[in-house]
Amino acid sequence: MSFRIEAITREEHLAFITAMPSASHMQVPSWGDVKPDWRAESLGWFDGNDRLAGVGLVLFRPLPRLKRYLAYLPEGPVIDWDAPELPRWLEPMLTYLKAQGAFSVRMGPPVVARRWNAEAVKAAIADPRARRLRDAEATAQEPRAFDIADQLRRMGWQQTEPGGEDGFAAGQPRYVCQVPFAGRSLEDIERGLNQQWRRNIKKAEKAGVKVVLGSYDDLPVFHDLYVETAQRDGFIPRPPAYFQRMWTALTAEDPRRMRLYLAHHEGEVLAAATMLTVGEHAWYSYGASTSRKREVQPNNAVQWRMMSDAHELGASIYDFRGITDTLEESNHLLGLLRFKVGAGGQAVEYLGEWDFPLNKLLHKALGLYMSRR
Repeated sequence: MSFRIEAITREEHLAFITAMPSASHMQVPSWGDVKPDWRAESLGWFDGNDRLAGVGLVLFRPLPRLKRYLAYLPEGPVIDWDAPELPRWLEPMLTYLKAQGAFSVRMGPPVVARRWNAEAVKAAIADPRARRLRDAEATAQEPRAFDIADQLRRMGWQQTEPGGEDGFAAGQPRYVCQVPFAGRSLEDIERGLNQQWRRNIKKAEKAGVKVVLGSYDDLPVFHDLYVETAQRDGFIPRPPAYFQRMWTALTAEDPRRMRLYLAHHEGEVLAAATMLTVGEHAWYSYGASTSRKREVQPNNAVQWRMMSDAHELGASIYDFRGITDTLEESNHLLGLLRFKVGAGGQAVEYLGEWDFPLNKLLHKALGLYMSRR
């Protein structure tokens, strides 16, 4: 028997998420408030007993001059992905979204396919035969993930390919770095740091770097550093209003949802970062730093404070978010991979994002438009 899908209230949506060990921060109701260019709706999956069995935050992006929408469920929906028959869950969702005017649906199943521990990643980087992470033997595989991928293909879903040579997907990253916290003391986690990380944390302490919690009023300081980081690393920064909106929306839903950390040294803020938390999952969200006084290692100090706080909050995973899957020395993102894995992190591959074209002509037109941007 298939599920019945209908719109639910934010309160019902949040209560379902809160009762779970974790879910993506992009699947909480408040995330829709962070994205004002999209229309957000909370969906509920109801079983034959009218019990709420799953939820999803869907974002609708309109096509110019047409009442047709791209429906996007980032890192969702929050359903039982281990269920033996996924069509029972997903076919009613497609029917519902088509009735709402969607011409295409994109989702990101929160399903892990493979993992590489820190030692395996280090060996892969040193191996001249391994050009990408997927060329190296994984230390753990999830057979169920490949069965889910097969079911999705049979249903007509199309897997999006990582864009560009950096290995990031067109939407959310397919490859991330996560430090497992479950069942480990903070001392265990500290021992998992590599020698460079431990040395840099001690350097920061000896130099007098102080990491403090910031507030909404500190967002301009963070943003100044973030713009400097964007100029240095060659990406387009988000405007200040984005982070103000994120802070207001997420902390209104849960005061612990978003935190801002600032690394001070001799009256100057040298680095800053944001951390998001949903249940037992904590994410390093955005980071920023100046090129000045890098020798006092403010970035390591900020990360260690966030990891320590995440552990105190009961996190089972500290998530560094996206990493490149390219292992070639010429790739400018390889240093970031080394930094994250040096914290004892595992490289984790998710199933990636999947599209279902409800209207193939409009879906193809959107693909051509996005490829030319």
